[in-house]
Amino acid sequence: MAQLIGGAGVTMEVEWLEAELKMVAGGRTVELLPKEYALLQFLYRGRGRVFSREQLLDQVWPREYPVERTVDDHIYRLRKKLASISGMEIKTVRGFGYSLSMKVVARDIAKPTVRDASLHDMMHGLLGTYHKYGQGHSMLTLARQQDALGYEMDAFYQVCVHFVQGDLEWMLFTGEVDLQERIYYLLLFYLFSGGDPGEKLEFCEEVLECRKLPALQHEELYILNILQLYALAGEPYKAIERLKVTYEVIAAPEYIEFVPFTAISELAVHILAGAPDKQLQELEEKVDRILAAQPYLREIGQYHVVKGLRRLRMKFPQEAENWFDEGLQVLEMTGFVPLRFHALQQIVHYCALFPNPKLLNKYTKLLEAEQERLGIAWMLQPLESLLRKTLLAP
Repeated sequence: MAQLIGGAGVTMEVEWLEAELKMVAGGRTVELLPKEYALLQFLYRGRGRVFSREQLLDQVWPREYPVERTVDDHIYRLRKKLASISGMEIKTVRGFGYSLSMKVVARDIAKPTVRDASLHDMMHGLLGTYHKYGQGHSMLTLARQQDALGYEMDAFYQVCVHFVQGDLEWMLFTGEVDLQERIYYLLLFYLFSGGDPGEKLEFCEEVLECRKLPALQHEELYILNILQLYALAGEPYKAIERLKVTYEVIAAPEYIEFVPFTAISELAVHILAGAPDKQLQELEEKVDRILAAQPYLREIGQYHVVKGLRRLRMKFPQEAENWFDEGLQVLEMTGFVPLRFHALQQIVHYCALFPNPKLLNKYTKLLEAEQERLGIAWMLQPLESLLRKTLLAP
């Protein structure tokens, strides 16, 4: 999870990589021990506040019995590890305890290149290219280097980077970016967060009817994202009908990036609609040709999942499992957390639709583990309330 710190001065992005016990700030990565990680994260959340040794012991070493010297030793090691990060410092407040200080340096002094339009265009062009090819990890690497490279991301890419990470908490509660910039990604997160596909489809249709999204996002929802909802909700024929409109729209050159996703969706809905195998083979060959010309990682991963669906329908469970696993591996490579999460939901749905208890059990466990890892369950209700208030209220 990443947060941006700053105001009128330099913005420092701090990212916490819990699984790896690492903290990234100011373009630097700090490797930590478990208790160092917990202590630094607690100080960061209360940055600017002073905490006594007793408070730190209670928060970081609960139900343990370390001595006060334990805190001092950990603070000493953290200071050494933070020495390379300008502007982040643990201060001793004599007689009281410790406090994490985050200095803000005047932006014009620290990063004069922020005003360079050509650098801005170049960096955002690079982010756009990584996004197009589904290289989420590359996007995150570039985002972490803002301070070192002397550029700033605009609101669109700030939101996009947090979406890539699956950071629903930031997207839902941040005050750094206007809600209007976040609302579409929040909607996508909600529509593909599991639950009853029929209810999500109904919600999507209500949003389209109210027409409160910006025009381009409204169009993308209408011609692309609703296709998967139709399929999951058991209405593939509606998706096939909508595909006629989709292909008319994406015939324009500016929509070429939508072609692979559309072709993969076409294959999926025809599988679910019971199309003959010859037609499905032709559609697979069509997707193969498109991805050879436009090798987007996200779409390649999604395509492998759909190939698994076809093998599942053909009652080749081992081949289906192989394609499912390969698709999940590719989506893991992309770094796009929500897409892999959604792919797991699709696979579980397919294994229930074309019953295979063994595969259903396997992928249900993987899905439950991912849900727990993302920790999004408690946020879904406030997310739905916000979306209804913003997109459906009169």
